[in-house]
Amino acid sequence: MKSTRIQESRGDQLFNIVNYTVLCLFTLSVLYPLIYVLSASFSSSTAVISGRVWLWPVDITLQGYEAVFKNNRVWVGFANSLFYAVVGTIINVMMTLIAAYPLSRKDFYIRNGIMALFVFTMMFGGGLIPNYLLIKELGLLDTRWALIIPGVMSVMSVIIARTYFQTTIPDEILEAAHLDGCSDYKFLVKIVAPLSGPIIAVLSLFYAVGHWNTYFAALLYLKSPDLFPLQIILREVLVKNTFDEEIITDVVGAAQREGMRELLKYSLIVISTIPVLVVYPFIQRHFVKGMMIGSLKG
Repeated sequence: MKSTRIQESRGDQLFNIVNYTVLCLFTLSVLYPLIYVLSASFSSSTAVISGRVWLWPVDITLQGYEAVFKNNRVWVGFANSLFYAVVGTIINVMMTLIAAYPLSRKDFYIRNGIMALFVFTMMFGGGLIPNYLLIKELGLLDTRWALIIPGVMSVMSVIIARTYFQTTIPDEILEAAHLDGCSDYKFLVKIVAPLSGPIIAVLSLFYAVGHWNTYFAALLYLKSPDLFPLQIILREVLVKNTFDEEIITDVVGAAQREGMRELLKYSLIVISTIPVLVVYPFIQRHFVKGMMIGSLKG
């Protein structure tokens, strides 16, 4: 059989041309800064400060990365961010699943009232000063837990996970498990969790990226440099324009320090984004499925 192709009208063709053009321009506007930062990180400090870097690296060198990796503060910040991302994500996902699963059960009669309280917190908050005073009274100031405990659970993530459970875990499985003497806790751990790979991947990505990019909370609650995440170190380089002068001298010698600072900025930006880029491909196949199932029905 010959395949029939619907003839597009001139209006449709014009729309497609305009649509593709706008999308291409938007993609380029997003992609070019990323390419520029990557190219600048591999270029010489002289090329960066003189503005000779446009698209590709100029006078390719690894001086910026050498200087970054020689700075102990970068390693400390990287380790701290890794701790916040891994430990915080594990706790976040566990608390979200524990909260979302009961709210998805039809036999949990007060679920609507609890859900209303959760939604209320999305619309109304105490504000910056009350939150700070709360963290202070709890004794969490200048501790690692100040970046984990306050945001231990996202209401939006609870809603997405609850909807996923409602649409993918049939009631018949729960009834069969109860007939076999399975408790609710064992049902959650042994049956619900293994069937919830896509939504767990979505939640893990959301929480992990949030912890890895945490900045404002660390700026408010942390004072000890040994607890600073990598984003605070990046802020000191980008905004305050501070870096270890001895490291700069060791790497470039008589080269211009201002140019080296610019080079260090781009190198540190690339290093701070690598972990997220490495993790995402492994959970990308679950991401779309979990996100769509968890958000279509309320």
